[in-house]
Amino acid sequence: MAHLLLAVIYLSFISLGLPDSLLGSAWPVMHADLNVPMSWAGCVSIIISIGTVVSSLQSDRLTKKLGTGKVTAISVGMTAAALLGFSVSSSFWMLCLWAIPYGLGAGSVDAALNNYVALHYASRHMSWLHCMWGLGAAVGPYVMGLALSGGSGWNMGYRYIGLLQIALTLVLVVSLPLWRVHGAKTEAAESQTVPPLTLPQIFRISGAKEVMAAFFCYCALEQTAILWASSYLNLYKGISAETAAGYAGLFFVGITTGRALSGFLTIKFSDTQMIRLGQGLIAIGAVAMLLPLHVYVSLTGLVLVGLGCAPIYPCVIHSTPDHFGADKSQAVIGVQMASAYVGTCLMPPLFGLIASHISAGLFPAYLLAILAVMVVMHEALLRRTKNNRARPV
Repeated sequence: MAHLLLAVIYLSFISLGLPDSLLGSAWPVMHADLNVPMSWAGCVSIIISIGTVVSSLQSDRLTKKLGTGKVTAISVGMTAAALLGFSVSSSFWMLCLWAIPYGLGAGSVDAALNNYVALHYASRHMSWLHCMWGLGAAVGPYVMGLALSGGSGWNMGYRYIGLLQIALTLVLVVSLPLWRVHGAKTEAAESQTVPPLTLPQIFRISGAKEVMAAFFCYCALEQTAILWASSYLNLYKGISAETAAGYAGLFFVGITTGRALSGFLTIKFSDTQMIRLGQGLIAIGAVAMLLPLHVYVSLTGLVLVGLGCAPIYPCVIHSTPDHFGADKSQAVIGVQMASAYVGTCLMPPLFGLIASHISAGLFPAYLLAILAVMVVMHEALLRRTKNNRARPV
């Protein structure tokens, strides 16, 4: 039963990644069809992010009330409905409307699934599951590309992914008994004995603010690398825009490959050791990009940054029950996710201002600055939670 449920969870993580890169891959065509400026993609993205933050903060309450299985099925169903709504949208305001259930669906399922895996499965599965997210994120643009190149249009690309999400929703509904059997003891105990924590209560937990800050920094660093690597290579290293766009994909190669490898390394190393290893690789990669050496050194540095990012997200999540206890982990993971989305919204645009007014060459220095704060906050987290009772493995 546990292995069958794990297969369902792997499918769920692929599902989480499928829609994430659709807007970016389709927007060059969408904005022309909808007759809106290119910059308006940010409005849709912000609406999605706000919805995701709101639902992440409510994940503890929802999961205790409904259970992880129902939250996952409902959230994926909401995302499917939103994607189908995108597919029939003929104006910008319709996209904004459908972005609301899109964001609300994404946040709860992300927090609920991550907490469930942290509680019930070994760290290697967390790494491999996030590798599956990368697979889904890579497949989404491919499906959209097929729709566009085949003349079906971006609407049909969203429809294809929406139909895949509907199929997954049906699988999740059928699998609900598996969730109840496998997680019955933990979820029943939590829902009956531990009321949902309020935000002030969460903030008062020793180490909560530190883990939020560390997660804010990690996701800010990752999203900044995703968004600005191509511009750095083009504007500062002198690579053509077309070639730079391709080379920027090396970050995804690093992070996806790294998460596959991290799954094996976690068998030998602890979550804390893996996080520190990742931070060290990011530092080496950023320094390599910062040095005035051949462009291939910068490309190698970009791959190293991706490899370094690979273990941090899954290992921070997986270690949450150890730091805060199983009874508080869902609430803490919810605020971690919310702080992550705030980081992805604020920090990449800030570097955009720096690149515009100073220099895109500060890209690796910016990554190093974020990394430094992340390291300080993570070490502070370890000190604040060192006396907490470890969760039995």
